[in-house]
Amino acid sequence: MKRVLIISPHFPPVNAPDCQRVRMSLPYYRQFGWEAEVVAVEPQHRPDWLDPTLLETVPAEVPVHRCGAWPRRLTRLAGVQNLGLRCAPFLHRVAAGLLRSRRFDLVFFSTTQFLVTPAGLRWRRNFGVPYVIDLQDPWRSNFYERPGAPRPPGGWKYQFARLTAWWNEERTFRGAAGFMSVSPHYFHELRARYDWFARRPQALIPFGGPQADFAHIRGRPQPRPAALPADGRRHWVAAGSLGPAFGHSLRVLFSGLRRLREAEPAAADRLRLHFIGTSHAPREALEPAARPVAEAYGVADLIAEQPGRIGYLDSLRLIEAADGLLLLGSDDLGYSPSKVYPYFMTGRPLLALARHGSLLAELLERLQGAELVILQQPGRLDAPPREVAACLARAASAAGPARVPRNEVWFDENFTAEAGARRQCQFFDAVVAASA
Repeated sequence: MKRVLIISPHFPPVNAPDCQRVRMSLPYYRQFGWEAEVVAVEPQHRPDWLDPTLLETVPAEVPVHRCGAWPRRLTRLAGVQNLGLRCAPFLHRVAAGLLRSRRFDLVFFSTTQFLVTPAGLRWRRNFGVPYVIDLQDPWRSNFYERPGAPRPPGGWKYQFARLTAWWNEERTFRGAAGFMSVSPHYFHELRARYDWFARRPQALIPFGGPQADFAHIRGRPQPRPAALPADGRRHWVAAGSLGPAFGHSLRVLFSGLRRLREAEPAAADRLRLHFIGTSHAPREALEPAARPVAEAYGVADLIAEQPGRIGYLDSLRLIEAADGLLLLGSDDLGYSPSKVYPYFMTGRPLLALARHGSLLAELLERLQGAELVILQQPGRLDAPPREVAACLARAASAAGPARVPRNEVWFDENFTAEAGARRQCQFFDAVVAASA
């Protein structure tokens, strides 16, 4: 049995997107020949994202080692809140102690807190253990420098993040034994940036559908979520954050909703669109993302928005109880949201808006099961609002939305959490063999 040390600063009870691959894979690593231990940050350092119910989904036999971090109440005086920067020396101390005391075959960084990954160079040099980096997001990105992109958030913090990425990315990535990613676009960017990158082992592995999590909540039934009242209307849900890159999708969605209201006001009134957990900001700084756009299109009374995050298991219960689901694509062509897979597993009707040429559009066309509206397609720039209005009209009708055939077999073979864990372990085996 091989052994992997997983570095995941965010980990249950912290509910963060970048810990979900590890959390969903842990129940399956052993059956594919790997024992896992996890190094994570003490949860009190992310009090804004705590979700204790997630602890129920972590296998009891997996050791989780906790490290400290500089308190945010102190570091924010200097404008520093990034968890990777705050925890780096503490995490190094805990992980180095584990690597010194017993044998590990591999270190696996599965996090978007990239400032902890340079430690992999030191551990490889001191302990001879190769490391793999999971690219759930790009570290260096030129998204905000592209023509037509929104203004970058964060002011000097954004510039500092760019500087640290420029300084650390190449040397850290050059020392890695392999790379995993949710998006081929991230690999393409790195191949264009570094001529050596193409020679490194690479594996494209999505997060996967959380079948164990659905089994967990279905075994513990609860009343219908209060956010979806039983008022005779059709309640459609979009779960997850909506940053500036989702502006175009929101405008098209609400333009289509306005068209429906103008043509069939009674049908529009039978719909309510719910946007849940739209902001990652601290509770005291929460601001709506969807409502201002809906107000601009005159349809704010047809939506409900809750910017604050809700528990992960509560979000699964919410999307299972919804009459339909909304999936909004980003302006980033490499955007590959993990929510696709739980959405698919609910069997609920799905209206998706995705940019032409995006990874999300390609995935949904292959998976099927969704009414897909392609945005910014040459020659069809005016079509999406009309298509959205038609989809929403079907959603509001007595017959309900059209049932789109689904590629169930392909999904089960490639996109369950168990299938993802199997592919991860196969990749780990290949990396260790190549490193030896």
